[in-house]
Amino acid sequence: MAAKRSGARGKRPQRTSETSEWLQPLHEPRSEPSLSRERIVAAAVELLDAQGVDGLTMRRLADRLGSGVMSLYWHVDNKEDVFDLALDSVLEYRGPPQIAQDWRGEVVHMLEDWRASMLRHPWSTLLLPRRALGPNILSRLELLSKTLSRAGVADADVNVAIWSLWNYVMGATITRASFDLSDDDRAAAQQRLTRLSERYPTIERSRLLLDNDWDGAFRKGLGFLLDGLSPR
Repeated sequence: MAAKRSGARGKRPQRTSETSEWLQPLHEPRSEPSLSRERIVAAAVELLDAQGVDGLTMRRLADRLGSGVMSLYWHVDNKEDVFDLALDSVLEYRGPPQIAQDWRGEVVHMLEDWRASMLRHPWSTLLLPRRALGPNILSRLELLSKTLSRAGVADADVNVAIWSLWNYVMGATITRASFDLSDDDRAAAQQRLTRLSERYPTIERSRLLLDNDWDGAFRKGLGFLLDGLSPR
């Protein structure tokens, strides 16, 4: 909803033969495009994807929408509200695939989807730890809790299980999103490690710094965690 315009329009010139301007067509003021919370959130996600957290300002958001800044405040409270809404929108979970899965398959799908969502929008890894949890992430946590309970995880252990999986997903995602070494950089680091093999023999032998199977490592590490959660 656009902000109300104040003041009356200027009076038209008198209709006289000497007033040639009256013969020109009158142009009505161009109205702002209609706004909605959904449009604002979608534009905010685009802006965050392009410029990161520091790049989102209400002025830039309004410019992207072709709107006035004050018009945004009919739909959102402030920039912090925009951050909350944008973050929750990219963390929506549409559920597991239709094929039947055991509880482990459901948890793996849920957490791999969570990680993939944040990697598509790397700014989310910066916002999630310090924002209020919105309905989408809460729904995901609720589903995760139900799945673990159904699998036999004791009520007294569900919170520990949830936070362990949360920490694993966040740590793995933040590391992947911020790790920007090129193949050449990693090869040079591994060569340096080889020269220091007497000091670091185990990680040199495993060629740790050349291992870039991020997806495989995430899934295998998640398997280790789920092994520990499996009811005895």
